[in-house]
Amino acid sequence: MKQCCLLIIACVAALYSHAQQIHGRIADNSTKEALPGAVVSVLHNSKGCVCDEKGAFSLATGTADSVRISCVGYIPRQLPVAAMGRATVVYLEPLAANLNEIIVSSSRDKQYRTDAPVAISTISPQTLQETKATTLDRVLNKVSGVYMVDLGNEQHTMAIRQPIGYKSLFLYLEDGIPIRTVGDFNHNALIEINMAALRNIEVIRGPASSLYGSEAVGGAVNFITLSPTLVPTAKVQAEMSNWGYKRTDFSASGTSGKWGAVISGYYANQSNGYMDHSDFHKLGLSLKTVYQASPKTKWTNAATLINYHTDQIGGLDSAHFYSKDYRNFQTFTYRDVQALRIRSTLEQDWNATNSTSFTAFYRHSDIGQNPFYSIKSTSNPLKANGQINSDAFHSYGLIVQHKKRFSWKDAAFIAGASLDYSPATYHAGFITIDKNAAGYYTGYQQTDSVLTDYKVGLLNTAAYAQFELSPVNNMRVVAAMRYDRMDYNFVNHLTPSAYTGAPSERNNFNALTPKLGLTYNLGRNRGLYANYSRGFAPPNISDLYQGVKVPVLQQATYNNYEVGGWFGFGHNKGYADISLYRMTGTNEIISVQQADGSYMNQNTGATLHRGIEWNVKYNLLKSLFIRTSGTYALHTFDAYFDGSKTFDNNRMNGAPLWITNSEITWKPALLKGFRLGGEWQHIGSYYMDPANTAMYGGYDLFNLRAGYGYRSFECWINCMNVGDRLYATTAEKSAYGVTYRVGPRQTFNFGIAYTFTGKK
Repeated sequence: MKQCCLLIIACVAALYSHAQQIHGRIADNSTKEALPGAVVSVLHNSKGCVCDEKGAFSLATGTADSVRISCVGYIPRQLPVAAMGRATVVYLEPLAANLNEIIVSSSRDKQYRTDAPVAISTISPQTLQETKATTLDRVLNKVSGVYMVDLGNEQHTMAIRQPIGYKSLFLYLEDGIPIRTVGDFNHNALIEINMAALRNIEVIRGPASSLYGSEAVGGAVNFITLSPTLVPTAKVQAEMSNWGYKRTDFSASGTSGKWGAVISGYYANQSNGYMDHSDFHKLGLSLKTVYQASPKTKWTNAATLINYHTDQIGGLDSAHFYSKDYRNFQTFTYRDVQALRIRSTLEQDWNATNSTSFTAFYRHSDIGQNPFYSIKSTSNPLKANGQINSDAFHSYGLIVQHKKRFSWKDAAFIAGASLDYSPATYHAGFITIDKNAAGYYTGYQQTDSVLTDYKVGLLNTAAYAQFELSPVNNMRVVAAMRYDRMDYNFVNHLTPSAYTGAPSERNNFNALTPKLGLTYNLGRNRGLYANYSRGFAPPNISDLYQGVKVPVLQQATYNNYEVGGWFGFGHNKGYADISLYRMTGTNEIISVQQADGSYMNQNTGATLHRGIEWNVKYNLLKSLFIRTSGTYALHTFDAYFDGSKTFDNNRMNGAPLWITNSEITWKPALLKGFRLGGEWQHIGSYYMDPANTAMYGGYDLFNLRAGYGYRSFECWINCMNVGDRLYATTAEKSAYGVTYRVGPRQTFNFGIAYTFTGKK
C-alpha cells in the first residue's frame, strides 16, 4: 500500500512539473527578429535559461508564478507563468536610449559598444521606422560629426571629420562589405543602397582602415540589412509629397524550420518639382535567405538590385539663388545608375572558442551620365561642348575571417584575408551643345568623336589581424594591423593625350595601417577610451589616368589620435558620450595649375583636422525623449599650393565650424501609438574657397514629424524645412563665380502603412 501511494505521489509530481515547463520564443517588437541570448529567469529564484539562435527557450518554473525576460538593449518584461504557457512569441521593446548597444562594425564581430575604443554611433531600427526618411541624409545627419550633403534626388556627398568635398575619404559598406571597389570611388555611392532593406546603420568616425582598408579615413558607414523575422510578416506603405514625390515600399519575411527569407524594396518617383528639370525614379530590390543548418552553422545569401535615373541639376549663381529663380541652366543632363550586388556567407562555430566565416561576393555597377559639370564654353556664345560617359566595373571577391577566444585575460584574436578583383571601364563621347542668349543650355548633338576609352584591372589583396584582451579588471586593450596591396593595370584604347588619358601602364600601391586603443570601465555606466589609428586613400582611377601628364602619385595617409568617454544616466534614462580628435593628412592629392595653364594632380597637400563631438540621449519624462548631437571642428591647410598661391594655415573651404542636430519627441501615454517630434539642424558658417576670401553663413532648419499607429495601420505626416527657408546645401567659389546648391523647400510628406504579423 505504501509503495502504491509513493507511485501516485510521483506521478502527480511529474504531471505538476510538466505543467510548469514553459516554452516560447523571444523577438524584437520593432523588427520581429529573434533575440538569441535573451534571458528568461524565474522570479526570486536562481533558475533561468538563455534563448538559442532562433530565440527559443524551454524552462522548468517549478512552483513559481512569474518569470522575467531580459535582453541587453531592451526593456525587461515580467509575465505570469500562465500567460507564458499560452504565448508563442514574446516581444521586447527596445530602449529609446541604450548606452551598451551590440555593434558589429568595430571588430567585424558582435561586441558591446563600451568594449570598442572608437567613436561609433548607431541609428536604430526604431529611429529608421519613426523618421520615415525619404533620403539617407535625414537619418545620418542625426549622428554627431556627420553632415551628409543633399544634392537632390538621393544624390549626395559626405563630410565626416572632413570638409564638404568629393574625395575618396569615406567607406560605405553593406553588411561589412564595401559597396564599391577600391580605386573607383563615387561620392554618390549611396544611391546604390536599398533604403527599404535597412535594419540599422552603424557609423565609425575617424580612420577604420585597420579592418576595412582604403578610403575608410573620415569614417566608415555600415548599412546592416534586415534578417528574416521569427513569425510571418508583410508590410506595404505609400507616401507622397506636395512637390510631386511618390514612393511605395514593401517587405515580406518569415522563417520555416531551418530556412528564413526576407524580400524588400521600394519604388520612388519625382516629377514636376519646384526645381526645373529635377525628375527622377528609383527601384530598389533586396532578397536575403538564411539557412540555420545547426546551432553552429549558418548560411546567408543576399542580393540587391538598383535601377536609378535622374535629371541632373547644377548649382545656381547668386542672382538666381537669392531671387529664388529655380529654373535650371541645364535641360538635358542626367545620371543613370544600374547596380547589382550578390553575396554568400557561411558562418561556422567550431566550438565555444573558435568561429570562422567565409564570404564570396559579386558586384556590378554602371553609371552613365551626361554631366552638367563637364559642359565647357566655346568662343561662340551660343555653343558649348560636353560629353556623355559611362563608368562601370564588375567585382569578384572573397573574405575569410577566423576568431579565436582565450580564457586567459578574456583575450580574443581575429584574423582575416580578402581578395577583390574588379575590371573597370570608362568611355566618354564628345557632344556639341546649344545655348541660348539667356545662358540656358537647350539641347545637344552626339558626335562620333571619342574622348576617353580605357580599361583598368583593379586587384586588391589584403590581410588583417586584431588582438584584444583585458590586462587588468575593467580595462580592454585592442591592437589591430592590416596590410593592403592594390594593383592597377591600365590599358588605354586610344592614343594618349590630355583628353584621352595617360599611356597604358601598371601601378601598384601598398599600405600598412595600425590601430591601438583601450577602454576603461569606471563603473556605474561610465567609461573612457583612447585610440591611435591610421587611414589611407590610394589615388582614384581619375586621379592617375586623367590627362597625359600624370606623375606617379602616392596614397594619401592620415594619422588620427582621439580620446573620449561615456556616461549613462540612472535607470536606463539615457546617456552622453563625447570624443576629441586630432588627425593629420599627408600626401593629399591636389590639382595644381602648371606654367602652361594646364592642371596636374600632385601629392602636395597636408591638412590638420581637430574637433570635439558629442551625443546626448535622455528620457526627460516617460513620454518625453530628447536627443542632441554635434561637432565643433577646425580643418586647416598645413600645406597647400595650387601652382600660383600658397594657402598654408588657411581654413579649409567647405568646413563648417559647428554642426549640430537636436530633437525632442513626445509619445503621450494617454494616446498610445501617437508620436510628435521636432528637429533642429544647424550648419555653421564656412569659407567657400581655399583663399578664405568669401564665406557662406550656414543655415538653420526646423523639421516636424507626427505619426499614429493603431493595430496594423500607421499614418504619418512630416514637414521638412518648416519655415520654407532659402538655403544652400553647398556653396563654392571658383574663378567662374559663386555657385549655390539649393536645399529643398518646405516639403510635406504624407504616408500610410499596413503591417501584417502572423502567429506561429
